Amino acid sequence: MIHLVQMETEDIQVISSEQDSFAVNPICAVDALIVVTDAKTGTILSNASVSILDDNKNVIATEMSNPKGEVGYRVECDRAYVVQASKEGYEGSTFAITKSKNPTVRVAAALQPINVIVTETEIILKPIYFEYDKSNITQEGAFELDKLVQVLKNNNKMVIMVKAHSDNRGSDQYNLLLSDRRAKSTVQYIVSKGIAAGNISGKGMGELEPKVACGKTCTEEQHAQNRRSEFLIVK
Repeated sequence: MIHLVQMETEDIQVISSEQDSFAVNPICAVDALIVVTDAKTGTILSNASVSILDDNKNVIATEMSNPKGEVGYRVECDRAYVVQASKEGYEGSTFAITKSKNPTVRVAAALQPINVIVTETEIILKPIYFEYDKSNITQEGAFELDKLVQVLKNNNKMVIMVKAHSDNRGSDQYNLLLSDRRAKSTVQYIVSKGIAAGNISGKGMGELEPKVACGKTCTEEQHAQNRRSEFLIVK
């Protein structure tokens, strides 16, 4: 299926001059074919969600992959695009559509199966980092939280608590409130994916439990490590 993102190559743009003469400028377009597969087995993945984003990270359209794992988009040849692919049971990921003068371009979107470590007390994910002084879930964080969603869907009686942390810049009170907002945004994201609100709670810890106890000499990387979320199994 080809989704028209921009005008087709045979479409024309008409420009009027002051003398009412006209110039015809053809629109250059490329057919991008995204093929979604299992990164470990190479198996074709149908019914995967594939969104295309422009160079400003705006979502233009979203389609589901067909039985051949394919989604087609028509894009401008002189612009860079990104596609986001996701499917239940797999880690979501992004793939670039580079600028091309060729009539077609093929994008291999290989998704990694979700593999999450679950201990008796904790669900271990890659760090869910937050930007400085912000509580919104980043795209990278969303991909990681989708793994947690999958675990909770497979274990619908599991109850977890999100502990959100801040770095040590700013006052203790401000950091406590900021981390609480981060915990709430994390919980809201999980609930928005279909998990019952009773199965997840959140608590902000401020700067009380740093992952890296670097005090006043923290580097930017160490500050980022301290701005994190943890997922404890309550029941």
